[in-house]
Amino acid sequence: MPGTATLPRSDFAPLIQEVRAAGLLDRRTRRYAGTVGLDLLLYGAVFALVAVVGDSWWQLALAVPAAVLTTRLYFVGHDAGHAQIAGTRRVNRLMGLFIGNLAVGLSYGWWTDKHNRHHANPNHVDKDPDVGVGVLVWTAEQAADRQGALVRWLTRNQGRLFFPLLLLEGFNLKVSSVRSVIAAARGESGDRRRTALLETVLLAAHAAAYLGLIFSVMSPGMAVAFILVHQAALGVHLGSAFAPNHKGMPMPGPGERWDHLRKQVLTSRNVRGGLVTDWFLGGLNYQIEHHLFPGMPRPNLRRAQPLVRAHCARLGLPYTEEGLFESYAHALGHLHAAGAPLR
Repeated sequence: MPGTATLPRSDFAPLIQEVRAAGLLDRRTRRYAGTVGLDLLLYGAVFALVAVVGDSWWQLALAVPAAVLTTRLYFVGHDAGHAQIAGTRRVNRLMGLFIGNLAVGLSYGWWTDKHNRHHANPNHVDKDPDVGVGVLVWTAEQAADRQGALVRWLTRNQGRLFFPLLLLEGFNLKVSSVRSVIAAARGESGDRRRTALLETVLLAAHAAAYLGLIFSVMSPGMAVAFILVHQAALGVHLGSAFAPNHKGMPMPGPGERWDHLRKQVLTSRNVRGGLVTDWFLGGLNYQIEHHLFPGMPRPNLRRAQPLVRAHCARLGLPYTEEGLFESYAHALGHLHAAGAPLR
């Protein structure tokens, strides 16, 4: 592939100097304070409306804006995990625990560990947990090893089933969070065990508040319906935001070693669009810039794009940017192709 040859690591140095000189790595504390404050206010207002409206179908309709605002908070937790928000790691961690564990019910520690491993080796089958074998597979080799009639049927049709499966992603994140913190609380020691216990308490507090509110202001049937719609819409929104980023992009082989610039640029895809696209995808449609500079505040990614694109052009390095639906088509096409051995 053009541009994948190993070149001096200093190829990245001029770019980071340019980005730093432009102030794009500086914290945006006031911007985040306003954004997080507004997101929390609206998030709380939706659930307050759920209680005020009373037991009616209007409560079920509120599950959709609740999912949208929950996703906004997931994006904030993502930024805290990358230490983008505050000037110290401790404050970012506290924000992550508050937003992740307490506000939305996602284990901050589990997600941060998983996501950091993804950033270190994006799209690497042996090292990136996001392309490991799970419900879906990402390579023909993974597909060929699938066992069981149901699993093989799923793999054969995974391109078509991707978006329907996202309906379950909100629940999957909850289950994975609980399993991870319980396992850590039982198996770790010292500070790591204390952190796991704290996360367990915060997740329990979230579950008690969430379920307590919903079941106290709705009939049991309506409460179950609200939870299903809320978590399903959350899964679709989150999955739709993250799906275009790497799926269908080059995947480094076991023996390949790319420098930081190529590792991040070649495996990532940007999604072009205006402010609506930026909002819907949480600004992470500037995935190339985010992977090159994971600590860069998310509001600065758009401003960094011209610098990164120009630097890649000078080096002759492919810089992939597509429309939203084109990116989905490539991602789904990759999933469909990966399942080919079973067809």
